[in-house]
Amino acid sequence: MKLGVMLSFSEVGVDPVALRDYVQGLEGQGIDFVAAPEHVVGTHPRRVVGPPVHTYDKPYYDPMVLFGFIAGATKRLEFATSILILPQRQTALVAKQTAVLDNLCGGRLRLGVGVGRNAVEYDALSEDFSTRGKRIEEQIEVLRRLWCEELVTFDGLWHHLDEVGINPLPVQRPIPIWMGSFVGGTSERVIERIGRMADGWLPQMPPGDELAELLERIRGYARAAGRDPDALGIECVTTISASDDPDTWRQTADAYRAHGATHLKVVAQVGQADRHLELVARWRTAVASSERNQGARRAL
Repeated sequence: MKLGVMLSFSEVGVDPVALRDYVQGLEGQGIDFVAAPEHVVGTHPRRVVGPPVHTYDKPYYDPMVLFGFIAGATKRLEFATSILILPQRQTALVAKQTAVLDNLCGGRLRLGVGVGRNAVEYDALSEDFSTRGKRIEEQIEVLRRLWCEELVTFDGLWHHLDEVGINPLPVQRPIPIWMGSFVGGTSERVIERIGRMADGWLPQMPPGDELAELLERIRGYARAAGRDPDALGIECVTTISASDDPDTWRQTADAYRAHGATHLKVVAQVGQADRHLELVARWRTAVASSERNQGARRAL
């Protein structure tokens, strides 16, 4: 199971030198990947649907620009969007940006995508909020073709391409596309889409019966689509603080492993970048030692 860190700009700040030092510190600790969220615009709290977590007063770096910056400062660290709100962006432009980024980082990119839940952001980008679910499926088809083919002709409901291509193509052909789902409720349409189309799933729930049941449904949809359900990646997320008992971290990681998780990222809540590194180092040591112990037991 690969171990990663979710970048929280409210926690670690937006100073470029500090961010460079932070991700280099993560790489030095043996962290496998960093994930970054995205919101192009923030809104007034009264305009947000649901909890006011994506408001104008909270900082977000654009993940494409951010990963391009830190790709040059790292050698091994992988990058994942978590998530990119794909339907509010132009598909061909995303294909170009991600292909360039994948080249700059040497094939270390995963593209996590979702449909979002805030119509205000769509309005600001002149995109249709009401069609986002259906449109993301066509977008994924177009992305994969643009990443893999020199010239693409495509005639869909929203995309019309006539012998066009991007150059250079990415290192990964295609770049892996993972799909997210909302906290507290995942529709059957989303579950079916993940099983049928995604390279991986980014659930936002604790280990347990609900996660196991959703995973079984996703794998069933993958089988129905003629795909290998065991090839589907699973990236879970957990939150840690300095006062936690490391045994709790180990137990959580072990529970996610039992579900078949391939990736686990952590949201560290501590407030300062240097203390983040210290906390993440403690978490990684605890979780990695638990995995080694499990491996040793299986070998006996």
